[in-house]
Amino acid sequence: MIIGTAGHIDHGKTTLVRALTGVDTDRLKEEKARGISIELGYAYTPLENGEVLGFIDVPGHERLVHTMVAGACGIDFALLVVAADDGVMPQTREHVAILALLGAVALTKIDRVERQRLGEVAAQVKGLLGPTALKEAPLFALDATAADHPGTTALREHLHQMAAQTRSRPDEGLFRLAVDRVFTLAGHGTVVTGTVFAGQVRTGETVAIMPAGLTARVRSLHAQNRAADLGRAGERCALNLAGVDKSAISRGDWLADPRALAPSTRIDVLLTLLADSGAQLTSWAPLHVHLGTTHRPAHVVPLQSPGPGGESARVQLVFDTPMCALPGDRLIVRDAQGRHTLGGGRVLDPFAPARRRRSVERLGFLAALERMLAGEGITPLLQQARFGVPISELVRLTGCPPERLPLPTAALTIAAGSEHWVLLPARWQPLRASALSALQRFHADVPDEPGPDVGRLRRIALPAMPAALWRSLVDELARERLVVLSGAWLHLPEHAVTLSASDQTLARKLQPLIAAGGFDPPWVRELAARVHEPEERVREVLRKQVTQGGVYQVVRDLFYDRERIAELAEIVGAATREHGGVNAARFRDTLGTGRKRAIQILEFFDRVGYTRRVRDAHVLRPDSAWRSTSGPATGPAAATPSGVSSAVSARR
Repeated sequence: MIIGTAGHIDHGKTTLVRALTGVDTDRLKEEKARGISIELGYAYTPLENGEVLGFIDVPGHERLVHTMVAGACGIDFALLVVAADDGVMPQTREHVAILALLGAVALTKIDRVERQRLGEVAAQVKGLLGPTALKEAPLFALDATAADHPGTTALREHLHQMAAQTRSRPDEGLFRLAVDRVFTLAGHGTVVTGTVFAGQVRTGETVAIMPAGLTARVRSLHAQNRAADLGRAGERCALNLAGVDKSAISRGDWLADPRALAPSTRIDVLLTLLADSGAQLTSWAPLHVHLGTTHRPAHVVPLQSPGPGGESARVQLVFDTPMCALPGDRLIVRDAQGRHTLGGGRVLDPFAPARRRRSVERLGFLAALERMLAGEGITPLLQQARFGVPISELVRLTGCPPERLPLPTAALTIAAGSEHWVLLPARWQPLRASALSALQRFHADVPDEPGPDVGRLRRIALPAMPAALWRSLVDELARERLVVLSGAWLHLPEHAVTLSASDQTLARKLQPLIAAGGFDPPWVRELAARVHEPEERVREVLRKQVTQGGVYQVVRDLFYDRERIAELAEIVGAATREHGGVNAARFRDTLGTGRKRAIQILEFFDRVGYTRRVRDAHVLRPDSAWRSTSGPATGPAAATPSGVSSAVSARR
């Protein structure tokens, strides 16, 4: 268990810790000279069960509240210290407002006051704590200068008893340590200390330094002031890091499992203002935010109408530089000058968006996060997520490794590109139905067209659906033969475009004209003039031919012969294999066409999934499913030319 002190300056916190542990936590010369704590101090004392009880002694000066908050962020049990001669003072009140958990009150310096004054101060303390959830905290009157004083002995026994009864923090999650001190140790290098918020860390493991994103190896570690191979949640640890300089780490950083955290400048939180703060949550009001051991300025954006002090409201905190947090992390906010504590709260979403932050869907997601933090698991998140949630996001929202995510039994895990998405069946089935319904409407609207390509159907049916997840949905429907892939087009099994006798006659006239054009075939208007048919009639027959595999439509009203597309695909493939990619200029020079035509052809191959654009170049997709075929084009199955393949499959 980690115990943190709290209280006004010069109320005897350091003296009390020395009486309880025998350790003087004032280590700086300036602290010893002035008789006040400036930095966080640490002390440890063994327990009967072999465990170690840790103390964090925090400064009480009003100018050092940020240091106090940094020390209080990882405590399990708080010890409020009030001097009997001074009584309740300004920092006493502020520290009570900051602490989320209070375990006991130590009334020190009783040797300096009469019994009547002792009773008055005890009444002050009870009055201070009465309106709070801390009203049941026991009070110990003592003389901290005497380690064997009955009050000191009683407090020590109480703390040891509480440590034995306190449940250990769960350490199944991903490792996180809030850095509160960094120094260099001769012969060892960089050493970082802090409280482990979650998970475990072992000697030899690699940890991420966040939000910078650097990595370092744990050369050795101490847990609760003892050499160890393992540090776990709830312990104070010192990690000797290899591969990183002291200057790269500072108080406020995190050491974490590389999967645990991601930097963000926007964090949605549930904020509660103190009833007597007098603060107003106006848009873009400046605040000082303390989260973990981090202290950063931020601006507030209300997400809902704020209530009076003492009530909670959702707000977004916008930072100038990236922060790291997880849902449930506690935070403190102070005024723009950093002088007064206004309230506190907890993180809901550490990866908040800049837009649509007050939409119904967004507020529903935040409500689901609140339910998750209340112990309902991730089912609420999946219930409101129309397109499910990626596993990587669930890992960052829960702090659990992928193999330990508490997924609902009925949840579906859909592989989509390099990611896996988790959806409830009640969400997945409507998405499938939307895709099929949109395809049915398309056929009804344009019965003479073969069908839309994958991208077009997505824009019609589910434009907001992540592209990789959409491709997985199409693949599933195709495997079940609910949709058919014909060349670049999707269609329902019962949808077929047939050529009448007159269509076939016109097609036989058009085919050689297109083939003779090579890499620069005639446009529809030119073809119509040569066969003496209306443009719309020519366009209709050519679109039908696309489904038969005879021609490809590169852009509107420009159709290429099947064999020419195969040759172009081979040119692109050869250039990509030789140069790593092909750009418009090189492709134009190879074909001897204009730059515009070269770009049109390259974009066609991107669109149908044979290639993809990477900056200024087009490269072959390694997952392309375009297969070599031979022989004449006789139907949909033959719609893929030599060296080229199904556009839809290539988009998976």
